[in-house]
Parts: sequence; structure tokens; C-alpha cells
Amino acid sequence: MKQQCVIFDMDGVISHTNPHHVKAFEAFFDKYQVPYTNEEFEDHMYGKHNSYIMTHFFKRPIAGEELIKLEDEKEALFREIYKDKVDTIPYYLEFLSELKSRGFKTAVATSAPRANLDLIISALNIADKMDSMMSSEDVTFHKPNPEVYLESAKRVGVSPSDCVVFEDSFSGITAGLNAGMKVVGVLSTHTKEQLPPCSFYINDYSDIDVDKILELLNG
Repeated sequence: MKQQCVIFDMDGVISHTNPHHVKAFEAFFDKYQVPYTNEEFEDHMYGKHNSYIMTHFFKRPIAGEELIKLEDEKEALFREIYKDKVDTIPYYLEFLSELKSRGFKTAVATSAPRANLDLIISALNIADKMDSMMSSEDVTFHKPNPEVYLESAKRVGVSPSDCVVFEDSFSGITAGLNAGMKVVGVLSTHTKEQLPPCSFYINDYSDIDVDKILELLNG
């Protein structure tokens, strides 16, 4: 059987972290007296990299040392808020076990910093189930650029056309499609109508199984 791979984004795909990121950003922006609305979070935070988010909300370019400092501050707030609440989107662990038992390669490809990835993966105790784990530090270009997905495929030795991506955001789905991969939309953050067209959609992992993945790959 030829090798196939399932690649997961993290925020909103493995764990429903977005409400906790909102809390962290609210505290962070309040400190810096930066205005925000929930609509803005939806349009300009979910699935975006911190350089984009900071530049949008501060209304000026945020880069270099300043970006590193502000990003570290905000992400430390997030980890403090989330560290005792780490959980998965329902039935994720069962689905992951099924993939492994059926011989799939599995990977994580997130725009989040490595420290967030480490926190979630170790709390869920699934590092040994992942053949590749990539975070924002591992890429030059962020989603919607396909770099993180193409590099993940390369690391696990699987052709992009033999990969299925799970994503919840506009930029992430676009990255998966740009990589030439099949994409499953996870409706944890947005509705179908707010996202680019995917091969399949789920509300949680009870909506999918390995046979469906094989059908998507072979379709």
C-alpha cells in the first residue's frame, strides 16, 4: 500500500483554543490600549500569524525585535490561561488512533509558536503518534503560503497528492489547497460559507473515519 498522510493544523483543529486566544488578546490589547471587536477577531485573528494580527490591530507595521517581544508576551498569556484546560475537539484521539492503526503517517502543521505546540502535544501525550511537528519557527512563509504543508509532506516522505489536511481557517484551508492536498474543513470557528470549498466538512471527529479519508484520497 502506498504511504499516505493526514496533516492537522492545531488551533481549532486538534484543540478548541480560539476562545482562550481571544481572552489572551483581550488582556494584551487592554494593556496596550488597543481597540478591538469580536468581529475583528473573527476576520483578523483566527488562523493568522502574529505578525499579521499585531500589525492589523496596532495599525502600524510590527516586525523584528518588537514583534518577538510582543508575540512572546501574548503567547505566554495564552499558555497561562490554557495550560490547565488542554483538551481536544471531541473524538480526536480516537480518530488519531484509528489512523495510526491503519498505517497512516500523521503530522501537525501550525502557525502557532513552538512553545504552544509543545504545551498541547505534551498535555495530550501524543508526540509519539506524530511523524512530523512544525510550528511558526520552522517556516519562512506563513499560511496561506503552502510552505508548512509541503515541508511536512517532505519530512514524512509522502507526496502532497497523498495527503489530507484538516483546517479550520480561511488562510489554512487556502494553504492546504495551494499545496495540492485534499482539505477537510473543521467547523469549530467558521461556517462552511465563510471558508473556501473543501472536499469534506466535520463538526467534530465523530463525523469522519479512515474509510472516508481513503475515499477522499482515491476520489
